Amino acid sequence: MAKFELTDDTVVVVIGSGAGGGTLSNELAQKGVKVLCLEAGPRLDYTEDFVNDEWEMFDRLTWHDERTSSGSWKVAKDFPDLPAWICKTVGGSTTHWAGASLRFQEHEFRTRSEYGDIAGANLLDWPLTLEELAPYYDKAEDKMGVTRTHGIPGLPGNNNFKVLEAGARKLGYKTVHTGRMAINSEPRDGRTSCRQLGFCFQGCKMGAKWSTLYTEIPKAEATGNFELRSDAHVLKIEHNEAGKVSAVVYDDGSGKLLRQKARVVCVAGNSIESPRLLLNSASNLYRDGLANSSGQVGRNYMRHTSGTVFGVFEKPVNMYRGTTMAGLVGDEARHDPSRGFSGGYELETVALGLPLYGSFLEPGGWGKDIAWFIDRYDHTAAMWVVGEDMPQASNRITLHKKKKDRFGLPIPNVHYDDHENDTAMRNHGYAQGTRIYEAAGAIKVKAAPPFPSTHNMGTNRMSAKAQDGVVNQWGQSHDIDNLFISDGSQFTTSGAENPTLTIVTLAIRQADYLSSRLKMNEI
Repeated sequence: MAKFELTDDTVVVVIGSGAGGGTLSNELAQKGVKVLCLEAGPRLDYTEDFVNDEWEMFDRLTWHDERTSSGSWKVAKDFPDLPAWICKTVGGSTTHWAGASLRFQEHEFRTRSEYGDIAGANLLDWPLTLEELAPYYDKAEDKMGVTRTHGIPGLPGNNNFKVLEAGARKLGYKTVHTGRMAINSEPRDGRTSCRQLGFCFQGCKMGAKWSTLYTEIPKAEATGNFELRSDAHVLKIEHNEAGKVSAVVYDDGSGKLLRQKARVVCVAGNSIESPRLLLNSASNLYRDGLANSSGQVGRNYMRHTSGTVFGVFEKPVNMYRGTTMAGLVGDEARHDPSRGFSGGYELETVALGLPLYGSFLEPGGWGKDIAWFIDRYDHTAAMWVVGEDMPQASNRITLHKKKKDRFGLPIPNVHYDDHENDTAMRNHGYAQGTRIYEAAGAIKVKAAPPFPSTHNMGTNRMSAKAQDGVVNQWGQSHDIDNLFISDGSQFTTSGAENPTLTIVTLAIRQADYLSSRLKMNEI
């Protein structure tokens, strides 16, 4: 691993080591670019530090820094201090994710054109197309080892999937399979195949699930062009008199503030911390925060329309055995306004261990009905409704007016209200999920509300015109050409699909663009 001086102003500083930052770092380093990655969390050894225990790993991986929430969404009531379930560790949320890797559909890049003017929604077409992204999706799927692509076989279906499949087939659904997963179905890339342990959310102790922690980061280090500094929490991005970013200030984990100079800064801190950092970097020149001439930084926060459906059966299901996301029904992901809403959703199996099952079944709930479901945990199947939510300017990340973190900086507040389109979609998903389980023979079905956001998107969105967003089609700031956004916050809309594959795809594409501009001294 390289070692760069704090005064080295030739390095590309990447903030965050997850799907966006970790991938971008490796891609740039492989091209000969000098990269310094600053990660706020610690570096864990997945073979030693990952344990198959839900609560222990929740505490070890989760971003616990204080946040607040507001709005009418139920998460603000049920989990007011945990609006999002993301990770603070090397590898970011790729340590915790379930591995689902689905491409956006063509119409999802053109929602304003396809869906029309939806009242209350801040829809915008992406400044790129599926055709432009297709070759990069190919590269991302190959890099991540996505099943059912590149000749990689699918994973086996566990009981949770078999129940879903049985009901879905009876209802006439066609797109029903064990998913496109970035989990090795056979040994690949020096990593073993999945052992079906069932602790995907807790970090894959086998290393079968793709995570930048043990794929992109070590590969970047091997180039000699890359340095990782863990426990390095970035507090502010600085700029020079010309308005270009020139350095970042960070805490080194011991309470010491350091200033790292930079040629380029790429922000990949997730859709809450990335806009917060830009807003907290306000200056006399950029009074509303960096890259915010449009006033769009922090706005259009999306977290997917979601909810869970649980079905209890006479015979044991043991949903916890096997991968957390073991299969899906994709038929509802289409855009079909005749259903009463625009956009679509996926129905994906989800497996929760008993601690999380008890927490998410009915947050704050109590009584005989809750006890009845918990008593039948091993006879329960579960699926997750995950669909495209509408971007709204009022759904946003702002700086708290009173509360500050240990560094004296305002903490983020996450405000979210469901759009009526989101509510209609969720209710449709609940109804179809219930029909699937009843068709499979369920004796009782229960719909549960959304849990803290795991799919966080928007807040620094892409746009063709500077006044409509924060970055261009390359993730490059409209205002500052050596400042890039490299995570899911650059999403213009959310699509119905899990976002990680698209984040990785955009990072590979951004690396090509950035490295070429650096070589031509255009940045």
